[in-house]
Amino acid sequence: MAAEIQPKPLTRKPILLQRVEGSQEVVNMAVIVPKEEGVISVSEDRTVRVWLKRDSGQYWPSIYHVMPSPCSCMSFNPETRRLSIGLDNGTISEFILSEDYNKMTPVKSYPAHQSRVTMVLFVLELEWVLSTGQDKQFAWHCSESGRRLGGYRTRAGASGLQFDVETRHVFIGDHSGQVTILKLEPDTCTLVTAFRGHTGGVTALCWDPVQRVLFSGSSDHSVIMWDIGGRKGTAIELQGHNDKIQALSYAQHTRQLISCGSDGGIVVWNMDVERQETPEWLDSDSCQKCDQPFFWNFKQMWDSRKIGLRQHHCRKCGKAVCGKCSSKRSSIPLMGFEFEVRVCDSCHEAITDEERAPTATFHDSKHGIVHVHFDATRGWLLTAGTDKVIKLWDMTPVVA
Repeated sequence: MAAEIQPKPLTRKPILLQRVEGSQEVVNMAVIVPKEEGVISVSEDRTVRVWLKRDSGQYWPSIYHVMPSPCSCMSFNPETRRLSIGLDNGTISEFILSEDYNKMTPVKSYPAHQSRVTMVLFVLELEWVLSTGQDKQFAWHCSESGRRLGGYRTRAGASGLQFDVETRHVFIGDHSGQVTILKLEPDTCTLVTAFRGHTGGVTALCWDPVQRVLFSGSSDHSVIMWDIGGRKGTAIELQGHNDKIQALSYAQHTRQLISCGSDGGIVVWNMDVERQETPEWLDSDSCQKCDQPFFWNFKQMWDSRKIGLRQHHCRKCGKAVCGKCSSKRSSIPLMGFEFEVRVCDSCHEAITDEERAPTATFHDSKHGIVHVHFDATRGWLLTAGTDKVIKLWDMTPVVA
């Protein structure tokens, strides 16, 4: 009797819709134009391009504008079609795009920074332009008058910037690994708090104003979810990348986080689960399971006539253990460990198959990601890569 062939389960993955090529240098930022088959990009080659889909199905530039300096970042407001562009020379230049996206008209320029602008945000509700630069300065200007309203010196060059309109709190992530929260007023700012959780620099920030949660990505390959609204200091760590995090986007309607790394990985995290904080690592001079001394504990080594062992830590309970008592590996997705990590033998036995069930899906964009933009209305994701190519993805198979 022939064996019954079981159909393989369908693997859900993003669908590549389009490749947009033509930039001479890396595209530092790009956005999907809402309600249009279009993309706006700014590049290290000094160009601003608006790509519209033609009858042939390909994207071609309807606007090709050359700036006086490399374009480092941008912010686009669809309601007003205002495009704010940060430049390598420290200037922010603003333009208004025509309704048919075939023309861009200069509005004004701000001498915002002494060196490269790293992030820019236009806040329509307040008519403010927020920016950070490699000069370690955060600045904000009035977009109506062009007047500088204030500034704040950050600990290091900033690479992440988010703003909450309701509370007027600005979140700044810098290369030292610190996240700074400021309260902005029309002519002044107040330091609310600053916190650190990453071992590397902060490379991306994403703010969810509904759940009042801040996500930070880092060069240490991790993402941390900070519960700002809960006021309990809860910080959930997510480990799912093999290289530094380059960009973060949050799908509020499905409570899924999209993190992208310079290794080309796209990870979609289910945040609609009850996650657990990783424990603090405990200090001890001997294994907290078998009491064997660690190699610096000379007294116990002498008294017991035993060779000192190397110290490890269980990622589930945080106890200091020796290699023999932590010989097992396990994933702990609810703690953010999607890859297998070291756990002590007793924790390994206690972890159930249900607790090992993945809470994230992993996908390969096939290029080193520099920037992403997520269009929640259509479920499209834009990735800009080190290969100078922009890719458009249909994420509905995995973000749903």
